[in-house]
Amino acid sequence: MTEPFADVAETHSAVVYFAGNRAFKLKKPVKLPFLDFSTPQDRAAACARETELNRRFAPDVYLGVAEVRGPDGQVCDHLVVMRRMPASRRLSALIETGEPVGDAVGDTVGDTVGDAVGDAVRQVARIVAAQHAAAARSGQISQQGSRDATRRRWHDNIGEFRAVARDDLVPEAAIDEAARLAERFLAGRRPLFDARIRDGRVLDGHGDLLAGDIFCLDDGPRILDCLDFDDKLRWLDGLDDAAFLAMDLEQRGAPGLAEQFIRWYSEYSGDPAPAALRHHYVAYRAIVRAKVSCIRARQGDGTAASQARHLLAAALRHLRAGAVTLVLVGGPPGTGKSTLAGAIADRLGFTVLRSDRIRKELAGIEPGHHVTAGFGAGIYTASWTEQTYASLLRRAAGLLSRGESVVLDATWTSARHRQAAAAAAGQAAADLVQLRCSAPLRMTASRIASRTAGNSDATPAIAERLTAGFEPWPEAQIIDTASQPEPADSSPRDPVRLALQVIRPDGPEHVWRPIRPYMTPD
Repeated sequence: MTEPFADVAETHSAVVYFAGNRAFKLKKPVKLPFLDFSTPQDRAAACARETELNRRFAPDVYLGVAEVRGPDGQVCDHLVVMRRMPASRRLSALIETGEPVGDAVGDTVGDTVGDAVGDAVRQVARIVAAQHAAAARSGQISQQGSRDATRRRWHDNIGEFRAVARDDLVPEAAIDEAARLAERFLAGRRPLFDARIRDGRVLDGHGDLLAGDIFCLDDGPRILDCLDFDDKLRWLDGLDDAAFLAMDLEQRGAPGLAEQFIRWYSEYSGDPAPAALRHHYVAYRAIVRAKVSCIRARQGDGTAASQARHLLAAALRHLRAGAVTLVLVGGPPGTGKSTLAGAIADRLGFTVLRSDRIRKELAGIEPGHHVTAGFGAGIYTASWTEQTYASLLRRAAGLLSRGESVVLDATWTSARHRQAAAAAAGQAAADLVQLRCSAPLRMTASRIASRTAGNSDATPAIAERLTAGFEPWPEAQIIDTASQPEPADSSPRDPVRLALQVIRPDGPEHVWRPIRPYMTPD
């Protein structure tokens, strides 16, 4: 038996009539800035186009186009004929009524969806990835996913956002920060966007993935209502397409499911995109929705202002989390810099590059092979050191331009090398964080003497010479590594915890956690 529905549903551009197990969508005779349904011919073409595009995702829902005939028997309009979907099986409704999260979505604290919903979202990720694999691609489509096209969309949406926002709706300073962070990310990432195009990641997608348009049926989910009135808005990076649903899931109070959906999509699509790009696209989608919420608020919607603030806050969280960052972790041998660098990389998903390893690679020596050499001798001469730091920074620059944040593990005794690192970060429009590890000399000597493996060849005597020659580093945050890392960062003196607070002051984890669900009114 089919669930009861309202007889009629209306949007700004269409009216949907429900009868039995069918839904009939009639286009309104309207002409708006972004669509034109003013003539019967326009509406007929729009119906055919909507049916064609949506059959890519739900072929058994979009049944065809029917003619509407007047009293004289002549065709006067057209309808999209659809299989009627049960409202109770909307993904948005299931999230609102779901059970506490289980293993299917990672036991993320704060989610309110059940295992069955997690399984359905996994299937959605698979369907979207499969459709993206088969989607149309062309030079014209690819241009819409370029760095410059992405920048134009940000610029246009921020401008429209400012035009409809008021101080009593959202803080202007927050919009300013979102614009600045988005531009900073885009400024240094042309190689990333160029690579996405070369790899075929820009395609003809859905364009409007929302939980309210996904129905979780017993035989699998159905994805409805793709964006059909402007092809250019549907020509986008596949990750951008998926990010729309991730943003919507997060704002509906299921941040763990949102994050897992993106991971599933990346797995099924074989997409190695850096985390920074995921955050960037989620932030963009949140900004677009925040703008729309401001429009609704000005039209009298009592809950829309709160929604706009929550969406803007989410955009800022993701933009901050996705800030491309170069972290210098330095200090004399034995101060624990390599341990700290590795822990930072593990916790934040950054790439770690080690000068000791690169030095030996340049010399054709196995990284773990111990080299006996005095201070400033062998592969530790000034010439070898210059080559090592040049290679270190060259590799880091390449990663930063592709959206990967990097941790550079080296002594950084020379101010000139640190200045070169700052220049590399500036050229890549990346944030620069400088950390100097510090520990008592007796402790560092003990650590060096007890080493059984690793890339470093330093001895206590060499460490002492390096410490004595360490040039002032006033820009660095001192990290006391005398304390050993505590489980779960329980100690306020834990060096990893202190370093993370410097790198990500707003918190490195729980980025997807909303302040509160955006559907909840104040």
